[in-house]
Amino acid sequence: MNTSTVPHLTTALTGPFHKLEHVLLERQANIEAWFRGAWRETPAPFYASVDLRNAGYKIAPIDTNLFPAGFNNLNPAFESLCVQALQMAIERIPHPVDRILIIPENHTRNLFYLENIASLRAIMEKAGFQVRIGSLLRTGFDQPARVQLDSGRAVLLEPLRRAGDQVRVEGYVPDLIVLNNDLAAGRPAILDGIAQTITPPVGLGWSSRLKSDHFAYYRQVAREFARLLEIDPWLIDPLFRNCGEVDFMRREGVDCLSRNTTLLLAAIREKYAEHGVACEPFVMLKADAGTYGMGVMSVRDPARIAELNRKERARMATTKEGQKVSKVIIQEGVYTHETWGNARTVAEPVVYMLDHQVVGGFYRAHAERSTSQNLNAPGMSFEPLAFDDCCISPRPGQDLNCNANRFYTYGVVARLALLAAARELRDIG
Repeated sequence: MNTSTVPHLTTALTGPFHKLEHVLLERQANIEAWFRGAWRETPAPFYASVDLRNAGYKIAPIDTNLFPAGFNNLNPAFESLCVQALQMAIERIPHPVDRILIIPENHTRNLFYLENIASLRAIMEKAGFQVRIGSLLRTGFDQPARVQLDSGRAVLLEPLRRAGDQVRVEGYVPDLIVLNNDLAAGRPAILDGIAQTITPPVGLGWSSRLKSDHFAYYRQVAREFARLLEIDPWLIDPLFRNCGEVDFMRREGVDCLSRNTTLLLAAIREKYAEHGVACEPFVMLKADAGTYGMGVMSVRDPARIAELNRKERARMATTKEGQKVSKVIIQEGVYTHETWGNARTVAEPVVYMLDHQVVGGFYRAHAERSTSQNLNAPGMSFEPLAFDDCCISPRPGQDLNCNANRFYTYGVVARLALLAAARELRDIG
């Protein structure tokens, strides 16, 4: 089994290394020492996934998900990495844990999502824990429901019950509750004030958390890391601005969006000029809370915002489970120069972590999208990344392009986003 901090990637980019990749590989020892100190000071969340964009001139996170829903997309050959990392994560829980309860999203027909739950359960069971699945569904769900999956596996969804200051399913009181529900629809009362440990805490759900807050934390982390390597933090940090009190259907807050888009595009142009980037800048408008790729659009001209038609405004007005968008983050658009398969399918890497260990990842690919568009959209596919049991950097004096780990850079930037999330977790108490 690979004992390195970041698995060695055998499939992905094959072109020459970019300057930033060289810097990270050359300074690996300093980087890992820095991370060790950071994790001692601020322990990592239980798990996370980070969406990255590699434009060549910069590599940056564009989203950090603290309730990752793609464990079924990871390369099964490296399940052992997940098992080992999960054991380490649970060892950090300040009380004995034998029985785990997973609380999933309120899906009963989304078989792809439930494959993720089956994969997560399998990792936990192989790590030596009992595992049950307790559903928050209330309407028409008072008996366990067994769902057969295309993989041949099945999941048993059991109604979650409250008894005093504990939650349970029939005949089973868990020592640890693992949330795989991002709580976009709100904080469920059944979880308020319980005595059991819940991880991640409910305060990190989208009913409480904002992307703009996360990227403010990330900005500080990126600056600290950039000082270590003596690089411009912009090379790993997407610029952003944000607007509150936006109503797309009533066209309220449009002036704020247009004004901040104008300012952000100007800031990006300055950075492009400074670094000699010959690209047209763009920004991504995103719901400031939420996931699943909803409430997202690409903008190159601020005038475009005031011209949105009713269909476009409706698409931006709500996110998952019909939640209304009232706050928007305007994020620097980062091109992706990565492709999959026929070199015409645009792709972006997604990195998965348990505790502070990188345990794998996959490419999100989309044949119908461009290098500047959101790839988390209907029609996307997932391509597991393959790893090898190799050292993660070349020997002294060896050409860095010779068998070096291309995934190391992704792992570094993803862990920076994880550290930002760790500081969020610390500050919510």
